[in-house]
Amino acid sequence: MSHILIAEDESRIAVFIEKGLKANGFTPCIAADANETLRMVLGNHFDLLILDLGLPGKDGLSLLQEIRGQGEELPIIILTARDDINDKVAGLEGGADDYMTKPFRFEELLVRVRLRLRNRQVTQVKEDRILKAHNVVLDLRTRKARVGDQIIDLATREFALAETFFSHPGQVFSREQLLDRVWGYDYDPGSNIVDVYIGYLRKKLGSNLIETVRGMGYRLRQ
Repeated sequence: MSHILIAEDESRIAVFIEKGLKANGFTPCIAADANETLRMVLGNHFDLLILDLGLPGKDGLSLLQEIRGQGEELPIIILTARDDINDKVAGLEGGADDYMTKPFRFEELLVRVRLRLRNRQVTQVKEDRILKAHNVVLDLRTRKARVGDQIIDLATREFALAETFFSHPGQVFSREQLLDRVWGYDYDPGSNIVDVYIGYLRKKLGSNLIETVRGMGYRLRQ
């Protein structure tokens, strides 16, 4: 269930949007001023923000830039009475994903909300297929690695070993755990095959990428 923050100081409009979103299966929440909006965005997980530019406390465009400046990537739909083209351009260039003017029809707002949420879900799925650490990227679809701009071919076991580390950054894996995850139970626990393949990865992806934790095993350097 998607959580949506409605940043709107006119209670009549805020409640109207809140009721409409609830009726369509969303979980809405209302913020009545700019400072409250910023605090809620940074302190909670929301899937989308509906933002009025005329909030008390701070200009809406400044608030938008501050939210994006904090690294927040949630979709933002501006819903405002400002219909000047300069405001629209400033809003979209400032990081908003969509711009609607008041008066508005809820049916249109609902369509835009669903579209932005769907686009975000598609983007997240694509990003989930990419693992990154430092200047190294693993593409789980093509099973290839990239170091900077250079494509690196990894053998099947090499890629599986790299994927294990990249999926759990900072976690220490013993040799036995890596044997189990990458090779299964077919290998002798006393084998040095893990150390050999760690050496392969260091040579191909960077000598400092995977560090040895003395007496424990290996981990991806954070």
